[in-house]
Order: sequence, then structure tokens, then C-alpha cells
Amino acid sequence: MTDIRVRGTDASVPPTGAGARSDDRAPAGRRRRSTTRTFGFPWILPALVVSSGLVYFCIGYNSWVSLLDWNGISPIQRFIGLDNYLRALSDPIFWGTLQHTLIYFVVTFVVQSVLGIALAVLLHSRIRLSGLFKVIIFIPVVLAPAIMAPVFRILFAGDGPINEFLRAVGLGFIAQPWLAQSSTALGALIIMQIWNTTGISFILYYAAISQVETDVIEAARLDGAGNIRIVWSIIIPSIRGTIVALAMLSAIGTLKLFDIPYLVTAGGPNFSTEFLGTYIYRQAVPLGDVGYASALSIILLVLALGMAILLSLRSNEERQAKTKTKKGIR
Repeated sequence: MTDIRVRGTDASVPPTGAGARSDDRAPAGRRRRSTTRTFGFPWILPALVVSSGLVYFCIGYNSWVSLLDWNGISPIQRFIGLDNYLRALSDPIFWGTLQHTLIYFVVTFVVQSVLGIALAVLLHSRIRLSGLFKVIIFIPVVLAPAIMAPVFRILFAGDGPINEFLRAVGLGFIAQPWLAQSSTALGALIIMQIWNTTGISFILYYAAISQVETDVIEAARLDGAGNIRIVWSIIIPSIRGTIVALAMLSAIGTLKLFDIPYLVTAGGPNFSTEFLGTYIYRQAVPLGDVGYASALSIILLVLALGMAILLSLRSNEERQAKTKTKKGIR
């Protein structure tokens, strides 16, 4: 009797022709990997939908509220279009918050980078108790702003320890109520921020410097390069990617800054330490102008995204230039 087999039902006879399915022709290993990826996706789908949906829904709803004249409670909502955005452009306090943000970002980032790189280079040297120094440098990072704020308010008070120390060493003419006057309040907040977050910069720079080839440094030393020359010409170019990443994080963090200025100065005196985050809160909660606060928050979102995109493009350009340079050397 003739053995009749139906094409495609026997694994020993692979299907051919136009009617054969692509996954039947695919190797078993590839089908297995594809099945595994498809099987895992439904498990993350609920979390993906909830997180993404919640975020984008809130952004969309906030955008709608920014077009209203509304206090957030009343059932009466009056549509006013782009008036809240036009109001922001003519609001001197809003422009003041942007100025404070720029000063805060530039000073804190530059000082943190200088201190972070200097400490990372020093602790890469063979010094005793380096592990203890790392812990001491990183301790401020784990302290919550709610804990630090009362301490710094006492330190910078008119009769606080800082002024007492200045008077004790004969510099009493410098003593002043640091947080109670517009000319010095922002500087006090910057000092607090630097003390709080320099540990993060130090850890990242320390890890980046660990990836620098020691042979390059030793060759530079044999050529007569000093420590400063090695840091400037070898270490800093090698950790440029880390510097850009920290600049991005610092810029976005400064744009949404709220806790430190609110807890220490509450935006005062005379709006001298007002930032976008504190100004949005002031408009939404104490003043009840939710529409204007929503417009300010959308502006904050656009600024943060624009800053992130700008720094990312800059980082990509530097990476491509570095890759071309390496190819040219080869």
C-alpha cells in the first residue's frame, strides 16, 4: 500500500511554496525566542498602560486647564484660550523665576563639577582612609531636604553660628541676616544645594575616572606632564559624557526645584528665591489660580524637554566627532 503523507503535517517534510507560512520556515531557535518575547509582553502591558496612560492623561488634562480661568473648586470654568500664557510672558515674577533658575543651575553645576572632579582625582590617589572619605562625602546626599532645611535656617540666621563665627574671627562686618534679605538669600540656597548634592557628582566622576586607561596617564607622566595637565588634557576629555549627563540632570532638577526654596525661604524675601516650582504652587494653592498655575507647569514641561533634547543632541554630536577622530587615527 502506498504511504500517503499530507504536506505540512509531518515535521520530516518541510513545507515549501507560496502557501508555506514564514514562521514554519523559521528555525526552531528563532521561533522559540519570538514566542518568549511575545509571552512576556502581556505581563508588562498593564503597568505600561497605567503609567503611560496616567502621565499622558495628566499632561493632556493640565493643558486643557491651562486654557481656563478656574480656581480648581468652582463648577464654573471660563474658557480664555491662551490668555494665561500671554499673562506669563508679561509677568515679571515669572521672568524672575527663570533668572533665578539660570543662576542657580550655572553656579551649582560648575561648583559641583569642580569639587566632584577634584575629590574623585584625589581619592583615586593612594591616600589612607579613602573609604571613610567617600562615606563622609556621600552622607549629605541621603539626607532629606526636610531634615536639612531647619538646620540651614538656624545656621544662616542673624544670630546663628555662621555670624557668631564671623564675629569671633574679626569679620563681624560681614555678618548679616543671610536669609532675610534679597541680596543673599539665593546664595544661601545655592550653598545648601552644593553641600547636599556634591556627593552624587563625586560618585559619578569617580566611576568615570576609573574607566580612564592608566597606560595613557603613565605615558603622559613619562612625557613630563604634571597633575593639572593630566586632569585638564586627559581626564576631563575622557569623562565628557558624564559631564554632559550631569549637566542634563542638573538642569532638569533645577527647573523643577521646589523643596529646598520652599522649606527654607518659601520663595522670599520679596520673591528673591522664587522658582517655577514654588511659583506654580503659590498660584495654585494659596491664590487659587489653577488655570494660570497649569499654564506655568506646561511652560516648565516644555523648558525641561527642550533642555533635555538640546543636551542630548550636543552629546550625540560630541560622540560622533569622537568616533570620527578615532577612525581617522586608525
